[in-house]
Order: sequence, then structure tokens, then C-alpha cells
Amino acid sequence: MSRPAASAPPMRAAFVQPPRPSPFNRNASSGSARSRYLVDGVMRGLIVSAAAAGVFLLLVILLYVVVRGLPALNLDFFTQRPLPYGEVGGGVAPALLGTLEMLTVASLLGVPIGIGTAIYLSEYGRGPFASIVRFVVDLIAGLPSIVVGVFVWALMVRHVVGNYNGLAGSVALAIIMIPIVTRTVEEMLRLVPDTYREAALGLGLPRWKTIMAVVLPTARAGLITGVVLSMARAGGETAPLLLTALGNQFFSADLLAPMAALPVQIYNYAVAPYDDWHTKAWGSALVLILVISLLSLATRLSTRNTLGER
Repeated sequence: MSRPAASAPPMRAAFVQPPRPSPFNRNASSGSARSRYLVDGVMRGLIVSAAAAGVFLLLVILLYVVVRGLPALNLDFFTQRPLPYGEVGGGVAPALLGTLEMLTVASLLGVPIGIGTAIYLSEYGRGPFASIVRFVVDLIAGLPSIVVGVFVWALMVRHVVGNYNGLAGSVALAIIMIPIVTRTVEEMLRLVPDTYREAALGLGLPRWKTIMAVVLPTARAGLITGVVLSMARAGGETAPLLLTALGNQFFSADLLAPMAALPVQIYNYAVAPYDDWHTKAWGSALVLILVISLLSLATRLSTRNTLGER
């Protein structure tokens, strides 16, 4: 018998030494890295410069308003009504009360509609009708405020009530608030994880109770932010109130009568030819900025507490 042939020894893999990088490639790669770092530094500098320019302009405006408006702030400014045309003294107390009253009514009208629309778009909005609703909301958000004022004037001032009134001003502010609340709250609801909804539905909760008990409490910070942002935007509007509430020099809480508002009072003081009234216009602007700042501060505090609880 022939002996089996011996198996060939396993071949060892030949070690292939990687090629050394060429000095030309090394110089090219280092040059490319330097160019990337240079471009990154330039773009970072431009971004920081843009942010600094925005903050600087904001600080200049705030400092100018503070310097011009601070001399007008005293006890009479917050407690008295405006004096007749040309007289020195008086205050903006009716305008403060009117602004707070109209903002309250506008919030009662606009916030539920805005939140309800946001819930529909986020939780149920599918198909062409939802697209139409989104388009209409975006269209209203882009409308000039004076167009809203003209519409409410033609509807409520001329045909419903028959005269200038605070309720028409509240309706105009509510129309301005609705798209802001809708878009802000919708985006916040979309950030809620779907696992929360699935867990609640898996436990047997109906869809509406899942939204009310799980989704909305989770997005509570976004709801508060949207409401306060809309109030801050509506609180500074002048044109709609000139066409609807008109203004009032006396204390009045009647929503069916002309009502004073802080933006309208600022306009009346600013267009007058008297230095004392100009100072009061700057003081009123400062008070309006302080009100909006307090609303923003309240939003941040409530949002921080909500995030801490979560």
C-alpha cells in the first residue's frame, strides 16, 4: 500500500507593511485641517458678533427707555387718570386697569380655542382638513394687526355693539393670541414621547382621557409658555385697540363702552406737543416693558418648577 501523501504545511500570511504616508499628503491633510479650523473660527466669530449685536441693540433700547421714562414714575402716575389736554400731571391708572381687563377677557376667549386647535392638530389632525387648519392658523399669524382691528371694527363696533367698546378690543386681541397659542402648544405636544400615549392606552384609558391626564400635564411647561407669549404679544398691540376700544380718559370697567389701554395711552401722550406728556409716554412704555418682563419671568419660573417636578 502506498503511504498517504504528507499534507503541505500551512502557509503563513505574508506581513505587508503599510505604505508610509507621503510628506506631500501629510502637508495636504494639515493644510486642510488648518483651513477647516480657520473657517470654523470665522463662522463662530460671526455668530458671536451677531448675538452680541442683538444684545447690544436691546440694551441700548432698554437703557434709553429707562433714562427717558424713569422721571415719570411716581405715585400719581400709577393712581391718577390722565388730565385734560395740555395740563401737567396725571397718570395712567385707567389704562393699566383697561389693559389688564381686556387681556383677561382675551385670554378667556383665545386660549381655550388655541389649545383646542393645537390638541386637534397634534393628536387627531390628519388629512386635508388638518392641512387647511394649519394654513389658516399660519395665515392669521402673519396678518398685520391693523387688519384684525379693521375686521373687528366692521363686525362688532359697527353692527353688534354699535359703538367703540372694550369687548371688541378683547376679541381683536384674542384673534391675535390664537395662532401663537396654537403653534406653540402644538409643537410642545409633539415633543411628548409616543410611549406615554401607548402606555396609557395599554392600561385601558380612552383617547380623550390619555390626552387630558397624560399628554397635557407632560407638556404643561409648553402650554404656559405659549399662553404667556401670546399675552405679551397682544399686550403691546396698539392699532387694533385704536379701532375697537378707542381709549378712555376715565376709569371704566364696562366692556360695552370705550376703554383705556396702555398702548393707546402711549400713543396719545407721544403725539401731543407737550414735554410732560412725552415724558409720560416714555414712562408708560417703561411700564409696558416691565409688565412683559414680569410675564416672561413668571413663565421661566413656572417652566423651571415644572421641569424640576418631572
